[in-house]
Amino acid sequence: MSTNIVVVGSLNMDLVVRVPRHPQLGETILGGEFRTFPGGKGANQAVAAARLGATVKMIGRTGPGGFGDSLLDTLVRDNVDTTHIRRDGKLRSGVALITVDAIGQNTIVVASGANGELTPEDVTAGEAAFAGAAVLLLQLECPLAAVERAIELAKKHGAQVVLNPAPAQMLNASLLESVDYLVPNQTELALLTGVDDLTATRRAASHLRAHGVQRVIVTLGEEGVLAVDDDGEFCLPAHQVTVVDTTAAGDAFVGALAVALMEGRSMREAVAWGNAAGALTVTRPGAQPSLPTRDELEEFLS
Repeated sequence: MSTNIVVVGSLNMDLVVRVPRHPQLGETILGGEFRTFPGGKGANQAVAAARLGATVKMIGRTGPGGFGDSLLDTLVRDNVDTTHIRRDGKLRSGVALITVDAIGQNTIVVASGANGELTPEDVTAGEAAFAGAAVLLLQLECPLAAVERAIELAKKHGAQVVLNPAPAQMLNASLLESVDYLVPNQTELALLTGVDDLTATRRAASHLRAHGVQRVIVTLGEEGVLAVDDDGEFCLPAHQVTVVDTTAAGDAFVGALAVALMEGRSMREAVAWGNAAGALTVTRPGAQPSLPTRDELEEFLS
């Protein structure tokens, strides 16, 4: 059984300010503590999977100097293979401007930097990473052409494709048909389907299934998770935890899901792993620092 996961995606430095509440348009408020954390949806998912025991290889781009060095060093410390991450000589590393309010809810603005220049050729240059891979993890903080090329290589090498369609954008039918597991939140699901009534989540997920998506797993925040596949649908409630910071909760979910699938676990068990990993993540501040280890996840599940 392969224990390899390939992640094609973004690396960002998160610039985080705690605020009592999020400001209104045109309003200035005084924030509290400011901290920097390694982040980016791709890197977060890579670290999430590596901490749960997978061998992870990442393809992406980062910039020169300070932030670029820090982002790569963090991945290396978590045993993520960075061989195929290209250092861009001109563009700065991506950054995310994040505010976190008193109840742990966030707003995020991303400046893509070098992430925005990831090309299909960069992905092709990293094809060796796909050899023997069980799962490919994707998000949408890098150009769609690179995502599409990664899917082509995953199909060529027999890897399952897990796509977290964030930030939300429209996707064509042929791409969606190539995805084995689509993992949106409710906002992303609404954009993909045009169904913006959050009470119609099941109808929206079924809409995607009717258009070729094999399995849809919708993360619902404090409402838990809904999963739909050929065998029907099931829901898991959210774990009741004290929320400190919701940043990277979705990435923890996807990383844990991928590891469970890599290990041959059922879809229900894989979703349960993701649900638990997301719950653990929101109890701690920051993106990558909050991601759980294998021991923490297994203890929480038991």
